[in-house]
This record gives sequence, structure tokens and C-alpha cells, in this order.
Amino acid sequence: MNKYIDLSHTVHDGLVTYKGLPAAIVCDFLSREASRSRYAPGTEFQIGKIEMVTNTGTYIDCPFHRYEDGKDLSEVKLERFVDIEGVVVRADYRTGLAITADTFKGIYVKGRAVLVHTGWDEHWETDAYFDDHPFLTEDAALYLRDNGARLVGIDSHNIDDTHGNTRPVHSTLLRAEILIVEHMCNLKNVPDGGFKFNAAPPKFKGAGTFPVRAFANVG
Repeated sequence: MNKYIDLSHTVHDGLVTYKGLPAAIVCDFLSREASRSRYAPGTEFQIGKIEMVTNTGTYIDCPFHRYEDGKDLSEVKLERFVDIEGVVVRADYRTGLAITADTFKGIYVKGRAVLVHTGWDEHWETDAYFDDHPFLTEDAALYLRDNGARLVGIDSHNIDDTHGNTRPVHSTLLRAEILIVEHMCNLKNVPDGGFKFNAAPPKFKGAGTFPVRAFANVG
């Protein structure tokens, strides 16, 4: 039987994923109590209403997030999101925040979802999560691009260093149509290899980022 490991954070009312962006609002559009007047006795429904920026929870970045001429969520083929051979790369944040190309050398990444396990998810929903987080360097992004990675994920606040206003990792990977998944969790429970990665978003036109239910199928 298949075994699935959930790699996504829960999106809930009031969740702030990225400092400076608004919190998610999750509420009733139609409450169960209000619905009772519309249906037969004993029958009730809830219709929810969600307001949030697309960068909420565990989300995937498509090229349109960075580039106006890049593919949006509706244009990326479904097979780019699912059943991707995966590999986990261990880069404990306690040993350093900058994750360079050397971290990936000797690891076969071609055609794979490369998931970077830093352990930073332990700070999720704390003030510490937003600052001085682990990140990939530009040379790491170039190495992953040149060696054919299909998708790159990380359990950190951002795949780029956010101390400045440049985003070389996003720019390099998304220009090459290598998808990015940020704010992952539970990578400590995933084996180094031998699993399939899945992270499919809704099929939105005009959006380059959206939350996903990311998970590993470890067989």
C-alpha cells in the first residue's frame, strides 16, 4: 500500500506566511445556522469564504510569478506538478544559512524534485521564522538549472536570501521553468530518495503562485 507524508502547513484564519503580507481570512459565507432556513428540517450546509494573498501557506511558484511572459498556473502542464521522482538534500540550518552549489554536488538531480531539508520549519508561526533563514545561493540555482532539476523545494521562509532586494534563485529557476515550492514541512520524515513528489495547485489563469497540498509518496 502507498504511504503518504504530508509536507504542507495548515492554512487557517489569521495565518501570516510572509511578513508584510496580509493574514488569511477563513470564515463563513453561509453558516450552517443560516442555511437551515433554506433547506428541509435536519438539512444544513456550510459555504466558506477565503480571502488571502496567493503566497500563503505552503505554495508553488510558476514562471509567471517572476516573469510577465512566463507560464501561469493554468499553463503549466499537470505532469510538472505530480509523480516527480524526488530527492531530499540535507542542509541543517545550524551549520550555516547559505546553501551553495557544493551541497548538491554528487547528488543526481536531473528530472527530479530536489527538496532541501534545513529544519527551519520548526520556527513556523513564530517571529524567528521570518528573519535570518536558510536560503540557496545563486551558484546553487545555476548548478540545479544546469544539471536538469525539475522542481526545487525548501522548508524555509524563502528560497532566496531576503536581506537584499534581488532574488537570483527565483530569477534563475523560474526563467528555466523550474518550479519552486516554499514553506514546506516534515522533510525530516522523508527518505533521501525513492519517493514521488506531488504539489498540484488549482488551475488559475493570471496567477503564478498558489498554496498546494504537497506530499511525498514513499510507497
